[in-house]
Amino acid sequence: MSARYDQPNWAARAPNTLIRWLAEAGISIAGTRALRVRGRTTGKPRGVVVNLLTVDGARYLVSPRGNTQWVRNVRAAGVVELGPRWHRRPMGITELADDAKPELLQRYLAKWYWQVKGYVGGLTPDATHDELRAAAPSIPVFALLTGPASPA
Repeated sequence: MSARYDQPNWAARAPNTLIRWLAEAGISIAGTRALRVRGRTTGKPRGVVVNLLTVDGARYLVSPRGNTQWVRNVRAAGVVELGPRWHRRPMGITELADDAKPELLQRYLAKWYWQVKGYVGGLTPDATHDELRAAAPSIPVFALLTGPASPA
């Protein structure tokens, strides 16, 4: 696991706040979803907007900025809530091994490169398998579990 974290500046946080508010209201912008996870130190629910990647019916969360606060909280909690304010669903979540990430990263970049190009470690949608494999340790990817969630 890499310690890379491309922390957003105020210029990135402002639109993210608006997009998160819309996602929490049930309005998705280009596949965004509202994610809530229990804070690892305070225990308070923390909200963030994420891009939900669906591949062959399986759903994944990718953190192109690296080891972010929401990633650390997810690792500690093992369960998240996904969806708008009035219809959040608790879901189990598991982190993928680096070997499982290249194809998912390729699909993620194909869909959201326009949004994440400034902080995805220099990757592009045309990145080779070797480049994606080399970047995999610094980009956390989680699979959402289909069964009922249980607290960690």
